[in-house]
Amino acid sequence: MRTSYLRHLTGWLAVMALLSLSACGFALRGPVALPFKSIYIDLPDSSSLGGELRRQIRANGQTSIMANASDAEVILEVLSETRDKQILSLNSQGRVREYNLNYNFRFRVRNAVGKVFLEPVDIQLKRNITFNETQVLAKEAEEALLYRDMQSDLVQQIMRRLAVMKMDQ
Repeated sequence: MRTSYLRHLTGWLAVMALLSLSACGFALRGPVALPFKSIYIDLPDSSSLGGELRRQIRANGQTSIMANASDAEVILEVLSETRDKQILSLNSQGRVREYNLNYNFRFRVRNAVGKVFLEPVDIQLKRNITFNETQVLAKEAEEALLYRDMQSDLVQQIMRRLAVMKMDQ
């Protein structure tokens, strides 16, 4: 008797949790519908950021990536991209204990004749990393992993901004 009651209660709670998630507007992330049919990305093909951004845009299946800026409906123009590392804290001997990793990216979206659809956008990402001089190789690998994580986060933020962009007629 008690086990059937608990099973019934558990099932009821699961249904209520699913209903509350659907009521709050929760939706799984997936391909994003972009408000334009073609885009030119002003990043070299060898760029890891450009490659990841192109993969995300191709995943939506509705937007084509053009090889020439004049053929595209919109142009994603990269204004600046910088990565830097700053000392965050020192230990009692004056050696570095923590670094702050920064990734700054600035872009805008325009068409081939110069009409701007999305004013310049600044995206700044920061991560902290501890440092130990006895584990230099491991910390370098961790730093590369954090930059790769920031790059993935950056691509997701760019995709969200492109998805909500207004195309004036």
